[in-house]
Amino acid sequence: MVQIKGLRNLSPYVAGQQPAEKNIIKLNTNENAYGPSPKLDQVLKDYDIGQLRRYSSLEHPELSQALAEHLGVQKEQLILGNGSDDILSMAFLAFFNNKEPLLFPDLTYGFYKVWAQLYQIPYQEISLTADFDIELADYQQPNGGLVLANPNAPTGLYRSLADIESLLVANPEVVLVLDEAYINFGGETAIPLLDKYPNLFICRTFSKDAALAGLRLGYGVASPDLIGVIKAVKNSINPYSVDSLADSLGLAAIRDWAYYEDINQRIARTRDDFTAGLRALDFEVLPSLTNFLLVKPKGISAAALYQYLEEKKIYVRYFPKLERLKDYLRISIGRPEEMQQVLARIKEALK
Repeated sequence: MVQIKGLRNLSPYVAGQQPAEKNIIKLNTNENAYGPSPKLDQVLKDYDIGQLRRYSSLEHPELSQALAEHLGVQKEQLILGNGSDDILSMAFLAFFNNKEPLLFPDLTYGFYKVWAQLYQIPYQEISLTADFDIELADYQQPNGGLVLANPNAPTGLYRSLADIESLLVANPEVVLVLDEAYINFGGETAIPLLDKYPNLFICRTFSKDAALAGLRLGYGVASPDLIGVIKAVKNSINPYSVDSLADSLGLAAIRDWAYYEDINQRIARTRDDFTAGLRALDFEVLPSLTNFLLVKPKGISAAALYQYLEEKKIYVRYFPKLERLKDYLRISIGRPEEMQQVLARIKEALK
């Protein structure tokens, strides 16, 4: 058999399971517990399907302007993409063309390592501390760029704006990509730092706080200079990465942001209540400012509890191949009644 040359050998990112069953409690992929704004229903009803014969807008002016006003930035500081994964992937290509290694935590969003390997970017994984936190001093070394999720995933831990600013000050010649996928569940965005630090690039998504994971819409916010660089990359790959339907629905979501503020505050309250319930069982629960918790059970192994919950049609996330996480489960936050059921099932498993 002829040996085929030039094939990549890559370990891809493994996404959370998407069960086809009905009547389940799905808490394994950090989706929003509530549906999108009801106002999006009318957008779908009014949408002219004839638009689909034409390519979507290149600049999405109406959505970009509404989003810029919502964030308090200029539309020239924005780039839109097909989910935040699209934006982050392009950021790796645009900003990390260096010989020095890209730095990111060893326990974080798994795609960072995949992109670094795929694009042949030298990288170094920085170990989190014993309590799963980021040691800022570890990122004050020669490097070709920094990538941090804040709050981090899968830990849920958040670092203050002062901490983020200290990294920007210590690394003025490289780009810090800050992944704020979960920022609206309790953290403070770093957007106010953009005017002061031209090397900051913030990535956000509509998948979590806007309950539009199935739509695939994300965006980046940075100085116009960085946006110019990443747009050049985008336009070298796929200029039409945001479809016209996503454009319309994203605009409707931004215009009804009060709805999302309400549901995300509900999720945060449910998260805190569920945390208290688990700690009452002597479970270790990391303090989270996201819509999920990283949990170490007591009285039962993580593997056994994962299997028990799945048998009860409750899906959570388990990372058996990650040595430091093999005793933990990541549990997304559902609605209050769902989390009450989960807590009841956990108590059953402990008997």
